[in-house]
Amino acid sequence: MANPITTSYAMLSVQDTSRIIEMAWEDRTPFEAIEHLYGLNESAVIKLMRSNMKPGSFKLWRARVTGRKTKHLKLRPEGIDRGYCPTQYKPRSK
Repeated sequence: MANPITTSYAMLSVQDTSRIIEMAWEDRTPFEAIEHLYGLNESAVIKLMRSNMKPGSFKLWRARVTGRKTKHLKLRPEGIDRGYCPTQYKPRSK
């Protein structure tokens, strides 16, 4: 039987995979937001990142997110109720 986590992230589109990687790199986007939007828990995001990044980049990312309070909703300080700065996203031309 196939592992549902492996199967779920293997079936993602290139655009979804790219967005998940972008969200995982963002400091204020919690893993719970990725799980809510894409159905991937933290361990699945880690596997996706490992399989889509160079080893050095993966190690840098893991060092960056390990212990970061903003990556987990339960560890966030009170008052932070958004995943990004309102000025973070600029309009994209099509």
